[in-house]
Amino acid sequence: MSRVLSVNLARPMPNPAKSTKVTGIDKVPTEDAVPVRAPGRVGSGLSDDLVGNTRLHGGDDQAVYAYAREDLDRWQATIGRPLANGNFGENVTTSGIDVTGARVGERWRVGTDGLLLEVTSPRTPCRTFAAYLGVRGWIKTFTEAAVPGAYLRVIHPGTVRAGDEVEVIDRPDSDITVGLVFRAISGESDLLPRLLDANALPDDIKKLARKRLARV
Repeated sequence: MSRVLSVNLARPMPNPAKSTKVTGIDKVPTEDAVPVRAPGRVGSGLSDDLVGNTRLHGGDDQAVYAYAREDLDRWQATIGRPLANGNFGENVTTSGIDVTGARVGERWRVGTDGLLLEVTSPRTPCRTFAAYLGVRGWIKTFTEAAVPGAYLRVIHPGTVRAGDEVEVIDRPDSDITVGLVFRAISGESDLLPRLLDANALPDDIKKLARKRLARV
């Protein structure tokens, strides 16, 4: 069964890549049911995620970040140290679902409180992520592996908690996956034209694809 293994909330800390900033990349699991907001004035996403800057992190198109426990386990072997749920800054750690293989636009029903999420795009590694993990050459390593996890937008609000079932209730005919989008924007330019047909893909990624295609 596909499920939420843990719900992870931000624990504010100084940004290791920017000495004057605070980051919420350090996330720790909670056993509580956490409300997930719909788009609105304060921004969508987990209401108890204490350091949520929706302007900097993509707004409503990046309301929830999911990463698979199975992929964290593989990374443990790669970097040679344990990785707890939330160590990649993910809001939800999943089990039993291929997150990077999810199609852009597919919808996940989570739990029994009405929460409905839609897959939008991959996570791209940043300096904060690299500095937080402290792994030499991390951005290059993460990019080459092409297992970025997925951002989701909130279609209908609800609550999420550890143990909730994740059910894919709608999947578009398009075969544009989160992994394919990541590879396209990370250097495989031959894939860029395919992104323009993904209706649920955020406008900023489509704009980037068009800009790069115009240079070819």
